[in-house]
Amino acid sequence: MNDHTLIRATLATAIIGILAAHWGVSDDEAMRRFYTSKTALAFADDATGLYGMSALNIASSCIDEYECMLACGK
Repeated sequence: MNDHTLIRATLATAIIGILAAHWGVSDDEAMRRFYTSKTALAFADDATGLYGMSALNIASSCIDEYECMLACGK
């Protein structure tokens, strides 16, 4: 069984903390931004292997995605 739910849950806590600190927002807002991102969609898919990356790496991907979205006006 390749269920990495526990790993993802542990990483998600760290990811949210990194995002909240980076953006200067609440954990709830950081969580909203993360879970509405393409990064989170890929993170939830075992086939992508993102669960094996560091929280900082995944948070950086989300930050890049969000800032690109803002720059493009989407």
